[in-house]
Amino acid sequence: MKPQHYPAVGEPTDPDVDLHVPVQRPGPWRAQVPVVVVVALGGAIGASARYGASLLWPTASGGFPWTTLTVNTVGCAVIGVFMVVISDVWAAHRLVRPFFGTGVLGGFTTFSTYAVDIQQLVDAGRAGAGLAYLGLTLLVALAAVWSAAWATRRIVAWRQA
Repeated sequence: MKPQHYPAVGEPTDPDVDLHVPVQRPGPWRAQVPVVVVVALGGAIGASARYGASLLWPTASGGFPWTTLTVNTVGCAVIGVFMVVISDVWAAHRLVRPFFGTGVLGGFTTFSTYAVDIQQLVDAGRAGAGLAYLGLTLLVALAAVWSAAWATRRIVAWRQA
C-alpha cells in the first residue's frame, strides 16, 4: 500500500498552479467604488434637501417636530413609489437604486434627527409627546410606503390596461 502524500506548506496541490505567481484579479473594492460614489452624492443631495426643509419650517425648542415627521413621511412615500417603478416598470441602471434609494432618500429621511427629536421632547418634560412621536412616525412611515406602493401599482396596472 502506497503511503498518503500530504503537501507541505507552500507546496501546490495542483501541478498546474505556481504559488509564486500572484493571481491577477481586480480587488473587490474596485467594483464598489462607483456604488460608494453615487451613494455619497445622493446622500449629500438628500441631506441638503432635509436641511433645507428644517430651515423653511423650523421646529421650536421643545415643540413637536412636525418637519421631521413630514420629511420622513414624504421620503417613505417616495420610497414606495420608487421601489415599484424600478422593480415592476423600469429596468434601471445598476447605480440608480444606490444613488436615489440609498443615497438621496436615505439622506432625506432621517433616523438620527428622529431620535434626537424624541430625546429633546423627553428632556423638555414632554415624555408623552416623545412617545406619541415615536409611535406616530413608525405608523405614518409604514402607511406611507405601503399606500404609495399600492397606489403606484394601481396606476401602472391602469395605464397598461
